[in-house]
Amino acid sequence: MRQESASPTRHLRVRHDRGHTVLEFHGEIDIASAAEIAPHLDRETGRPGARVVLDLGGIEFFDCSGLRLLHRARGQVLDGGGQVHLVCAHPLTLRMLRITGLTRLLPPRPTLDEVLGVSLPAARRTGR
Repeated sequence: MRQESASPTRHLRVRHDRGHTVLEFHGEIDIASAAEIAPHLDRETGRPGARVVLDLGGIEFFDCSGLRLLHRARGQVLDGGGQVHLVCAHPLTLRMLRITGLTRLLPPRPTLDEVLGVSLPAARRTGR
């Protein structure tokens, strides 16, 4: 079940979908936006047993400040005994995640539906 989203900043939207808190990043994630996002990210990822999805589908730019946010979120969720997933399909961002080794800690999935376990009917998967 999806619930309406809240936008604590113009770079982060928070919503709940199928028992997970989905944190959607938007626009340019740099040092300035990271400072804006961090307190909201901490609130959502610091809850015991949190089930969090970090969705990078709406980003236009992502630098090392964004990498720090992802690593921080992962640590907080796991410290609280929760689960964390990453959605990312952008080739340049995936390359940066691979180069830094973050993909080993937080394996990316291409879509939110894949993370949340939604499968397409066979005819749609094969293009029929």
